[in-house]
Amino acid sequence: MKLILYTIILVSLFFTSNLSAQERNCATVDILDRQIQNNPSIIRNMEEIERQTQEFLRKNPKGLSQRNIITIPVVFHVVSDIAVPVQNISDAQIQSQIDVLNQDYRASNSDFSNTPAIFSGVAADVEIEFCLAKRDPNGNATTGINRKTSSKTYWGTDDSVKKSSLGGIDPWNASSYLNIWICRISQSNTNVTLGYAQFPGGSSATDGVVLDYRFTGTIGTAVSPFNKGRTATHEIGHWLNLKHIWGDASCGNDLVSDTPVHNAANSGCPAYPHLSTCSGTPVEMTMNYLDYTDDACMYMFTVGQKARMQAVLASGGARSGLSCSSACLAPGQSAACDAPTGLSFTSITSASATANWNAPPNAINYTLEYKPDFASTWTVITPVAGTSYNMTGLSAGQFYNFRVKTNCNGSSSCGYNLGAFATSTPPAPCPDNYESNNTSKAAKSLTVGTTLKAKILTATDVDWFKFANTKTNKNIKVSLTNLPANYDVKLYRGTTTQVGVSQNLGTTDEQIVYNNILSNTTYYVQVYGVGGAFNDFSCYDLLIQISGSNYRLSNNTDEDEQIEIVANEFLVFPSPATDEITVVMPFGHQKTGILSVFDVAGKLMSSGKVTGDIGLNTVTMDVSQYRAGLYLINFTTDEDTFSQKIIIAERR
Repeated sequence: MKLILYTIILVSLFFTSNLSAQERNCATVDILDRQIQNNPSIIRNMEEIERQTQEFLRKNPKGLSQRNIITIPVVFHVVSDIAVPVQNISDAQIQSQIDVLNQDYRASNSDFSNTPAIFSGVAADVEIEFCLAKRDPNGNATTGINRKTSSKTYWGTDDSVKKSSLGGIDPWNASSYLNIWICRISQSNTNVTLGYAQFPGGSSATDGVVLDYRFTGTIGTAVSPFNKGRTATHEIGHWLNLKHIWGDASCGNDLVSDTPVHNAANSGCPAYPHLSTCSGTPVEMTMNYLDYTDDACMYMFTVGQKARMQAVLASGGARSGLSCSSACLAPGQSAACDAPTGLSFTSITSASATANWNAPPNAINYTLEYKPDFASTWTVITPVAGTSYNMTGLSAGQFYNFRVKTNCNGSSSCGYNLGAFATSTPPAPCPDNYESNNTSKAAKSLTVGTTLKAKILTATDVDWFKFANTKTNKNIKVSLTNLPANYDVKLYRGTTTQVGVSQNLGTTDEQIVYNNILSNTTYYVQVYGVGGAFNDFSCYDLLIQISGSNYRLSNNTDEDEQIEIVANEFLVFPSPATDEITVVMPFGHQKTGILSVFDVAGKLMSSGKVTGDIGLNTVTMDVSQYRAGLYLINFTTDEDTFSQKIIIAERR
């Protein structure tokens, strides 16, 4: 399947089962709306995680073969009704669940051999294992099982079971533990939620998996046909960034290249081969853990799914801390290959610095990496035999990030010792004659056609400038260049109406072209550091140009492509399109509405709820399954309706 970065992506997935009909059902849309309404930043978090995942997949399309299996510490929080003691499941039932996870994620489950020949080439050992935590967040001994009684019979899907203030149990540190809550989820006996999980990118206060006590493990209260522990296998797949195999849409996209296209979820135990009704009628992978079949009929992950899960556990991934958690070790027990300790920096000059560290037990040599703090690429030195290293060829007056890990016999430390230093003799400071201009009211006037130099001095500094168009010229070009850190720029008509933005990655130059300005109008420019980026040594350059002729748009092809924005104009591009379209909605205030696609006959093709903030809002839509022809894109709010026509071209 073609990989697509979605602007709007599911925050958490919830899975329901009807005990009478013995089928799984899903309540995703309502949960998605609730999560996004409560915390809209989740969307941005998940976009960043997906970018990191795609970069990992580009370098490791089949994942990594681990020299050391990743072991994830698990803590079970059992919350039971004091009047229904059967909800307080046994230690043995919990251990049976751990056993199933270790079999399923290592492809050692007995039914793995049932994998059809057509899928045997992609069936994967994920190389992830699970343990009951042996030490708690305070370093004290634990069984990995936390119990609490309550007067509540069922908990629903509002995450209240995860909050001690509501009678549940607060999670342990999500960067070191997989939190699993056991409770009765649903009140109904005919529409039962088996469990639910939170994707990477959500709040740490609710991170983890919730399982109904009747669908946990293989013994005790476990109820057929979901009594083989596969509900947890499925949910933890979501927790490790896997989508449903059918992509939660008819012939949808699960962002995995080696899973066949499914037309919908499967239930029960479909007879093999079960053909999809999607293009090409492929054989569906009904035995995949991310389908909705019964526990006895799901028994494999794929190589592509393995790679996605490894991406969030890899260095820089959203769950990388779990790879270095010591919670599987009893108090006082040391890991076999620890990271170095006592990191320090000496002999610092304008072009060199020496890093020093202490040797841990079992160290043979070391791998060290360093880079300027604004850079994305590390300089890697390995092997380093001693416990110090002199770095040369450094830039003067520059902050550097540094990390070092231990190499032992056949393994490496799962984590680094991290540090930072600054080379001496900083460059002559660039004068900033515009502070303080941190608000639009305090905006400093600039001269059109003259380059100014200014600085982002702190992580919270924002620079505002203003200029007036007193001529009949109608075209502006804003150029932000010579960036010492990751800065972005926005253009406003007045102080509130955003009409342009440029958000390239890193220190790439920024440019806004706006070919529709008004005469005798004051425009404002905002420059800011992304994620608190700043540099109090070096200036950026800002140039405003106004012309009677249209400026050409940049040919930038980065993900944050510069777009010509007209205030209050609803844009859809490209047209003609083949696989995906981008919808651009600039708003003067927050709006919530319905984004819909209709064909030329007026048939509704797709529809979804969208909430946009003040400024530029973009949504990427998959149209790869649409027939060639003319379509209408509508965005409807309580105030008005925006519409644009678009052509889907024939595909070759």
